[in-house]
Amino acid sequence: MSKNKQKLIDKYPPSASCSCEICLNYCKRPGWWTIDEANRAINAGYANRMMLEMAPDMSFGVLSPAFKGCEVNFALQIHASKGCNFLKDDRCELYHTGNIPLECRYCHHDRRGLGKICHLDLEKDWNKPQGQLIVVKWSKLTGFSENQVFRTMEAFRAYF
Repeated sequence: MSKNKQKLIDKYPPSASCSCEICLNYCKRPGWWTIDEANRAINAGYANRMMLEMAPDMSFGVLSPAFKGCEVNFALQIHASKGCNFLKDDRCELYHTGNIPLECRYCHHDRRGLGKICHLDLEKDWNKPQGQLIVVKWSKLTGFSENQVFRTMEAFRAYF
């Protein structure tokens, strides 16, 4: 198997556990799951603690742990400073559950700069039909679509 076709979980192995200032800063920005990991997290009951991050061109979305206050919503910059909703007392609630995102497991102070490569590979993975089917599954399960229609209607009414 070529390096490009290598499974993401093999290509980006877990780093050593660390709670230094650099690694904790990584934890404040939610990392991305692989498609399979996101599906397992949904099945484990974490769907209501996820958010949808959209590609800049709006062509596809990625599910990730939500910013605090941004659960079952689009990833809104206004909530970014609040950090990941799974980070409690400088510890990740997902750490021992088997549901920690690949990007979170991989990023580490010893791997400075390598997280960008991991992130781009995850982005490519999500930009496929299988990734978008998981987004649709999550959207239906959480009522995300209906909530967005309601929010849009309310904003429209408030404007006019």
